[in-house]
Amino acid sequence: MKIEDVKNVCIVGAGNMGHQISLQCALSGYKVICTDVIPAVLEKAEKFVDSYLAGRVQKGKITEEVAKTTRANISFTGDLKVAAGNADVVIEAVLERIDLKRKIFADLDKIAPAKAILATNSSFIVSSRIASATNRPSQVCNLHFFNPALVMKLVEVVQGPHVSDETAQCMMAFCLKIDKVPILIKKEVDGFVLNRIFAVLQKEALWMLEMGVATYEDIDKACVYGAGHPMGPFRLNDLTGIDLTYDVCMGHFLETGNPADLPSPSIVKKYTEGKFGQKTGEGWYSYKK
Repeated sequence: MKIEDVKNVCIVGAGNMGHQISLQCALSGYKVICTDVIPAVLEKAEKFVDSYLAGRVQKGKITEEVAKTTRANISFTGDLKVAAGNADVVIEAVLERIDLKRKIFADLDKIAPAKAILATNSSFIVSSRIASATNRPSQVCNLHFFNPALVMKLVEVVQGPHVSDETAQCMMAFCLKIDKVPILIKKEVDGFVLNRIFAVLQKEALWMLEMGVATYEDIDKACVYGAGHPMGPFRLNDLTGIDLTYDVCMGHFLETGNPADLPSPSIVKKYTEGKFGQKTGEGWYSYKK
């Protein structure tokens, strides 16, 4: 697949990441179909797109014409066959569950054209664990966007041992086409590049909180006003999802059996209370207003 051949994009999963990736691709001129098995999620995603575009026009960030063209570029459906049947690139953005992802990729392998690249937005499940569910492993890779996908410029393109140079280069070029800054990761490592760095920061922040060194508010302030970060590790955790942190830690523990990989007591407490962050209205901070 060459970048010149990419015209149609399918996004599987219309949640926070999925609908934002969809909109970013549509803003860049691609024809996009976003799909999800939950009608309410699709409805919410479509409302977000309409609201976002109207807001950008009102603020003078884009013209009415750009908004209309973008809106015409994106559609929503609950039918995976309709969404992926003519796709050149498919980006999966569903829950971080390996069995679910393998099922979706097996289905996509049957539905999407043989030339299509199948990418996963997973932040920790490497594509080599998914690629074997398809008959096109050289065209299966990680394409990791960061939350919020409409704002964050970085995208990690992960070239595992099964991924062809053509696929990796096409995805690098694709990211540039949608106004992102891609980096090529040449080996499959847990957390890729940025999350490995943030994992160390988060682990230390949680340790200091649980040892009573400082409150989570003050730890966040230290990172913002001392290190110049846009937000501290606890505020960031609320944004990305405490449930995701829990799932990632448990995934690592199930693979390694190392107790050090288990989620911290504070994360477990928030998880069992259903306080996942912004998505639930409360995490480390309250968002109910």
